[in-house]
Amino acid sequence: MRRSSSKILLLTLFIAVVVSFSFAQQPNKIGVINSQEVLEKSAEGKKVIAQLEDRNKRNQDRLTRLDDDIRKLETELNTQRLTLTQEALLQKNSDLERRRTERKRLAEDLYREMNELQVRLFQRIQNELLPIIDQIGKEKGLDVIFDLAKSGAVYFDPAVNITADVIKRYDESKVPTKK
Repeated sequence: MRRSSSKILLLTLFIAVVVSFSFAQQPNKIGVINSQEVLEKSAEGKKVIAQLEDRNKRNQDRLTRLDDDIRKLETELNTQRLTLTQEALLQKNSDLERRRTERKRLAEDLYREMNELQVRLFQRIQNELLPIIDQIGKEKGLDVIFDLAKSGAVYFDPAVNITADVIKRYDESKVPTKK
């Protein structure tokens, strides 16, 4: 009787172990994407970067023209200081301060507009990428996908990197369809 109770106990223990292993959670499948790389290497990302660089250059040109005007006024003021009437001197100083204020306000406005444009364009790209990333994640059976540009990951297996797949599909989604 003691043997049969030992066998039953052993069998029960074995069944409990088997059942617990069958209910054990499968390891999560993880993928990574480098959103910065997608931005730099995708056709649409390159367009956005070029658009931002062009806008920045135009903004810098506007500020440079104002800087040149300010330097010109400063030079005139310094060279003509002794020959100008008090009223003309006050007028030149007033013009110079007005130009400096105008330049400061323009720089602040251009900076704010540039940031807003950048956020708007990057948000548009992100909204276009999310369905593509979601689709690739489902196709590969991934449970979670991390963005390397934001995750702080210091190591990952290159096999879990889906960046190239995302770039390829994103570029394909932007090619006009032939009718």
